[in-house]
Amino acid sequence: MGLGNQSDDQSQVFVMCADLPRSPGHVFYDRLQSVLIKGGFDRFVEKLCEPYYASGPGRKSIPPGRYFRMHLVGYFEGIESERGLEWRCSDSLSLRKFLRLSLTQRVPDHSSLSRIRQRLPLEVHQEVFGWVLQALTKSGLVVGERLGIDASTMEANAAMRSIVRRDTGETYQQMLERIAKDSGIKTPTREELARMDRKRKGKKLSNKDWKSESDEDARITKMKDGRTHLAYKPEHAVDLDTGAIVSADIHKADQGDTTTIGKTLESARKNLSDIGCTPISTAPTEVIADKGYHSREVVKELDSGVWKTRIAEPKANGLFNWKGDHEARRAVYNNRARLKSAKGRELAKRRTELVERSFQHVLDRGGMRRTHLRGQENVHKRYLLCVAGFNLGLLMRQLIGFGTPKGYFYLNSAQIFVFAWGWMVVSMIFVEMRSETGEEFVGAQITVERC
Repeated sequence: MGLGNQSDDQSQVFVMCADLPRSPGHVFYDRLQSVLIKGGFDRFVEKLCEPYYASGPGRKSIPPGRYFRMHLVGYFEGIESERGLEWRCSDSLSLRKFLRLSLTQRVPDHSSLSRIRQRLPLEVHQEVFGWVLQALTKSGLVVGERLGIDASTMEANAAMRSIVRRDTGETYQQMLERIAKDSGIKTPTREELARMDRKRKGKKLSNKDWKSESDEDARITKMKDGRTHLAYKPEHAVDLDTGAIVSADIHKADQGDTTTIGKTLESARKNLSDIGCTPISTAPTEVIADKGYHSREVVKELDSGVWKTRIAEPKANGLFNWKGDHEARRAVYNNRARLKSAKGRELAKRRTELVERSFQHVLDRGGMRRTHLRGQENVHKRYLLCVAGFNLGLLMRQLIGFGTPKGYFYLNSAQIFVFAWGWMVVSMIFVEMRSETGEEFVGAQITVERC
């Protein structure tokens, strides 16, 4: 074979469309595309978004189906920012095909995605999330009889060094300089300020005293890895029979679990009602949570409605003083009895497995552990679409055996490795048997062929 040289010939002015190189496509995105088209996804979102666009003539916008598909790609590819999402879709012919782009159309840029997200309200994104839940229900992936509740932390797009005091508006550095001047240091150096800050008593960063100017909805909290940062609090309600996320809410990070569980369960009840799995008092849905969600008020409120609690109880110091609240006493003791049963212990283990797995997929693998958006509503819109991608991954795993494009690649690689390893084992046995007598060699050879 001769060496091929790169020529400097002038490129062709006209090229036939049939002569252009074609991409074979990705099996995962091709099957996902068929699911979306068969379910009428594009017609559904276009009708849903129509009231938020001008009815008269004008420049056509990006199709809503393309906007939502790009965010699904962000989850499946683990891309954090919308700028990176634009670059990834521009570089892949398979993704261009998944976005239903023609040869002359370009991938929507990140500013267009931001503009559409600002135009479409949160309710539209919740409707899209509900459409995905409906698709899972048709495949038997949503039961709605047992829900696991838990929360995590998501790093906000705001730095701690940019926080200011709520009362005076001064930064942390300006506050230290003011304290130094009040103590007699006229021109304090950076080392003196750091030394004074270390020795200062009562040093504490409270959300009541400090806020971020760039993202006022972010709150100071301790992350899962021990760092203190401005963050949000995502909370999931997961179907413990299938692993599907029924509800995904974004709360302020300084709100306790006992405060946010009511909002999350109300969102889960609405979503379950939309797909025909409404919790009723005669057949209440079980709620399984850890001890951070346990309080007398929460257990008493949930025990008398459409929910049946199995919330872990923290270790008590001494005896309870019920102060005449017999309803709370009955609810706490009933919750404790259900929790200590064999079924309760099994569901607690399953909650730990499935709920933590959902956070691992959405936050860590899906690229949402740190958000690049600002504002609680903006973050919630993007997060809902990532969770919708997670639920679609469950549907794809049922259909084709893997829930992400990378999972398909690793599955094929593992099959090739197993085949190669098995062939090596057979070859080694063959070589070893050559040193034996002829009769023993024939017997061994027949045994290997039968295996």
